Amino acid sequence: MYYEYQTKVFFDLETTGLDTKSCDVIQLSAVCGAREFNAYTVPPGILTRSASDVTGFVVSNGRLFCRGALMKTIDLHDLLLTFVDFLRSFQRPVLLAAHNARLFDAPVLTAALKRFNLLTEFTSVVCGFLDTFLLVKNVHRGLASYSQPNLVRHFLGKSYKEHDALEDARALQDLLTRLNPTPPVINRFIYGIFCFY
Repeated sequence: MYYEYQTKVFFDLETTGLDTKSCDVIQLSAVCGAREFNAYTVPPGILTRSASDVTGFVVSNGRLFCRGALMKTIDLHDLLLTFVDFLRSFQRPVLLAAHNARLFDAPVLTAALKRFNLLTEFTSVVCGFLDTFLLVKNVHRGLASYSQPNLVRHFLGKSYKEHDALEDARALQDLLTRLNPTPPVINRFIYGIFCFY
């Protein structure tokens, strides 16, 4: 299937764990050029110890902290509506790109949208998800690791503050800009939203 899109938006999630069937969103960030979206929510579920260790997020007395700093949060429904409004501001259709989108970010995001009956609004703006992990792994074979931080070090010669969704989205945009894959290559690693219902 050939996907037509007008705008690529790079996004990332921080969540309460890695199980796509049970984890909850904590942070949702996206970048497109110089425009950015970044929002936090207090998750209803419990953060796994490993997620807290990696991200620095802790929930205490119904408030979200990151490495000791109190974070400004909104409820998940409002976060998702605001995100769709952000996406709506771009020329459509929008392609959402994430590293490991197919196995993690896309299923988690679509499950949250489905929970709040927001898939119709979302699909009126977004045509699909680009998995940059699969793209880079298939186009640049033989690397020791295809983790995003390793790819950023390898191709961009820098490190960044990983496990912060906004920093991850910025780094992914920089990485794909440097790699500059052709539209036919990109199209091979796009997954339609219907794959994640």
